Amino acid sequence: MRIELRALEPSDIDCIYAWENDSSLWPYGLTHSPFSRRALQTYIDECDGVDIYASRQLRLMGMDQGLTVGCADLFDFDPHHHRAGVGLLVDSRLRGRGYGSALVEAVACFAAEHLQLHQLYCHTAASNRPCIGAFAHAGFHQVAELKDWLWTPDGWENAVMMCKLLTTQGDN
Repeated sequence: MRIELRALEPSDIDCIYAWENDSSLWPYGLTHSPFSRRALQTYIDECDGVDIYASRQLRLMGMDQGLTVGCADLFDFDPHHHRAGVGLLVDSRLRGRGYGSALVEAVACFAAEHLQLHQLYCHTAASNRPCIGAFAHAGFHQVAELKDWLWTPDGWENAVMMCKLLTTQGDN
């Protein structure tokens, strides 16, 4: 499976609206309330031509033969230390088919080739085994467990931090 990455388009509004307003995902991210369609359309419009060096973040849509399978966010972009955080979302109707690890692999290739990043990292709930599996399959390794890192409706939950080196020393 080969995932292609592309920038956000105005036609992505329906996908983004559904994903951002899926309250079952809120404990895993930074969203804690619904977004209006207008607010999301403004966000999409403002992303057009945004420079990751200025905004320190980038959202990419993952495509498989014309089908939007999910999105990946690069955030906390640090050009000095050549690293960024990565977030991932696979459409709920497509989970369990390998799209998660394929999307992470595509983002890692993009980050290495086009941004010359040395390292990517992610945080995820310790109970989110599919996400941990997708990142592990894409070459990420767990480097830390963060105690009581996430507040969920069921109480505090640990998170794991995973990293992947994209280049080895001397490759820079």
